[in-house]
Amino acid sequence: VQLQASGGGLVQAGGSLRLSCVSSGRMNNRYAMAWFRQAPGKEREIVAGINLSGGSTYYTDSVKGRFTISRDNAKNTVYLQMNSLRPEDSAVYYCIADLFSRPSNTKPTDWRYWGQGTLVTVSS
Repeated sequence: VQLQASGGGLVQAGGSLRLSCVSSGRMNNRYAMAWFRQAPGKEREIVAGINLSGGSTYYTDSVKGRFTISRDNAKNTVYLQMNSLRPEDSAVYYCIADLFSRPSNTKPTDWRYWGQGTLVTVSS
């Protein structure tokens, strides 16, 4: 499975961005998907996850009510809509996938496939 993330950039606090991740490869529509992020000097942390059908989602507490994860299986794409962005949301965001993970699996090692990351910078 190959994952290509895009949509990162520089935005002011309070602004919005939408990240996209296109997947390709064998069985690419049969994976749970998620977004992790890593800020400088910090460990990778899960941001949001979504199951195959899109009917089950998970959000880390700090983004609840601000971020929305969704997927369009017909387009092999998962999205992360980020609203009310804060400087502490600044990080490299990674699109990830795994055949067996659940959306709430928070350990990076639970997820097998990782994209290249897209940088999000939120200025104050």
